[in-house]
Parts: sequence; structure tokens; C-alpha cells
Amino acid sequence: MKKQLDRPGSPAVVAEGAPSDDGEERAPATVDWDDRARQAGAQPFDERRACDLFVQLWQAETHLVGLSPAELGRIAEHFRHFTVPAGQEVIGQDEQGNYLLVVLEGRVGVERVQRGGGRVRVAEARAGDMLGEMSVLDAGSRFSACTTLTPCIVAVLDARRLDAMMANEPRLAMALLASLARRLSLRLRQVSARLSALLSGG
Repeated sequence: MKKQLDRPGSPAVVAEGAPSDDGEERAPATVDWDDRARQAGAQPFDERRACDLFVQLWQAETHLVGLSPAELGRIAEHFRHFTVPAGQEVIGQDEQGNYLLVVLEGRVGVERVQRGGGRVRVAEARAGDMLGEMSVLDAGSRFSACTTLTPCIVAVLDARRLDAMMANEPRLAMALLASLARRLSLRLRQVSARLSALLSGG
């Protein structure tokens, strides 16, 4: 029987499909950023410097191109900003998460954990890339594990802050959501192209 995974200093996560006391399966517990940050040794980063990095990286973003640097800075203010040492997991596979990350500096490995415990690198995120956005939008489980390959600076937006942005600054929230949709669409097209190549024997 799978039990709740309790490790000292790490967030409590219920193993996927673990049965409850009444014999019914239950979904993994949600792991929020505060728990993950403590586990990963993340430290708050200077807000002004982080906002400057955010604006520089996102000025070329297609769906945000109509926003001024000041408006991009206001979007950045809804995020929290942290440094994370190398070799730390910032998103866990199959857990339920309520936050997304934007890499402002450094590199993050995106890996799929196999049944035997091995890991397959499926992508590498760099400055300007976003991670974990799908789970914030659909409240589903994380598809992959994300681990810092170098010391990183990340911007973190949780579902509660996204809701506040939508209520208080809907135009900026819509611009951000348009960016999320575009990134997810591009990712889906890439996966579809790979699948088509495999099916065609290419």
C-alpha cells in the first residue's frame, strides 16, 4: 500500500493514486511554492532588479508587445522573486501545484521520471522560459520534474496572485494569459510534430 510520503524538511505529498482510509483513491496533495521554496533553499531576490530582468526578457514577447515597460513592470510586481541554488527541484512530477515559474536567469532541466527511477531530459529552460503554467490553469498534476542546473533567479506566480491580477488589473492579466496560451499552443504543435514524425517512421 502506498502511503503519504513524509520526508523531513520537504512538503508532504500524497503518492499518486494512494488509497484513503475508506479505500478510495485520492489525488496528490497540492504543493505550494512556500513549501517548495523551503525544501529547495530558495531565498528572496531584490524586487527592483528582478522586475528589470522580467521587463527586459518579456519586451519581445509577441502577446505582450503592446504593453509599455511600465505595464510589464506592473505584471512583474504580481510575481515573487527568488534565487535557487543549483541541483534543486522546483517542480515535482505528478504532484499538484498552484504556481508557475518564469526563469529570469540560469538553466532548469525538465525531466520525465521513469518507473525504475531513471530520468529522461525532455527540455532545458533558460531565461525567459515559463514552467508549470498548465497546472495553474487546469489544476491538473505536473507532467514533469524541473530541477535547477545552475544557480537560478526565478519569478513565481501562484493561483491566488493570478486571481488578484485578474480582478484588479484585467487588461494586464489578459495579456499574461494570452502569452500562456501562445506558449502552450507552440508546445502542443512541437509535440504533435514529433508524434507525426514517429508515426511516419521519420
